Amino acid sequence: MARNESTPVPQNNEAAPDIVIITGLSGSGMSGATNAFEDLGYFCVDNLPITMLQTFARLVTRGEEEKGIRRAALVIDIREGSFLAGFEKQLFALRATGLAVYVLFLEASDEILQHRFSETRRPHPADNGPGLLRAIRAERAAMSRIRAVADQIIDTSEHTVHTLRNLLLERFSLDRKGGPMRVQVLSFGHKYGNPGDLELLFDVRHLPNPHFVPELKRLSGHDRRVVRYLRSQPEVEETLRRFGDLLDYLLPLYKREGKSYVTVGIGCTGGRHRSVMVANELAARLKRAGFDAYAIHRDVKLAKRSG
Repeated sequence: MARNESTPVPQNNEAAPDIVIITGLSGSGMSGATNAFEDLGYFCVDNLPITMLQTFARLVTRGEEEKGIRRAALVIDIREGSFLAGFEKQLFALRATGLAVYVLFLEASDEILQHRFSETRRPHPADNGPGLLRAIRAERAAMSRIRAVADQIIDTSEHTVHTLRNLLLERFSLDRKGGPMRVQVLSFGHKYGNPGDLELLFDVRHLPNPHFVPELKRLSGHDRRVVRYLRSQPEVEETLRRFGDLLDYLLPLYKREGKSYVTVGIGCTGGRHRSVMVANELAARLKRAGFDAYAIHRDVKLAKRSG
């Protein structure tokens, strides 16, 4: 069974994949993912024929001895056509060589893929006349068997090129052995949709909303006046304490299970005031506790434009 985006990835030199197979839906970010693996030191090959996997594997194996190709990332997609039917058999044979092979499947919603293709004006590789949406759905069906055997599935609908790159660099980095757990605290607005890549989600819509305070409405949770207002509310202080205590308890357990990267979502209505302030406070607390913690604010700019 395929694992989702929260699946931990080996983070040390001994356990890191020898071969990462990057696959998925056209427009989901495979090119950006390939660039990220190049930055990680992987030898990258785009559109390698499936029938060449075994031959290529011998080059990687030989690289262990001759300091040639040590790790590789291969892109396999719908351009393989009828050869896709042989993917599972080739994957089994590839793993039988003893190499650590990791299948990374990227996807996105139909609406997002339509938007991306419309923006770039590139033709969809599966569009032979029936229209873009039908081509996207046909590709999704054609790639479903590969998706089913993937080690990790990432929905890139809510990712930019930069956030996807950072995600892959953080999760597949080869130099984090023995380092502190990395914790991303992500603020967002429920009105813009919930993130799909969270280990934990805290809803802070129960807290007093600065949106209804005229002098604070157009500010964000970064502003000292908003922070001061929220911290003056007893329920905010108690919520921060209880969330912090829960994270202090849970994160070491996640690390014990092999996780080196955890994303904690903090959601309010618009992602502008409460979630931003709480995410910043929790990230600061976790950093003081020795975690490699940082806050990212997905919707604060969207909220400013709409408000």
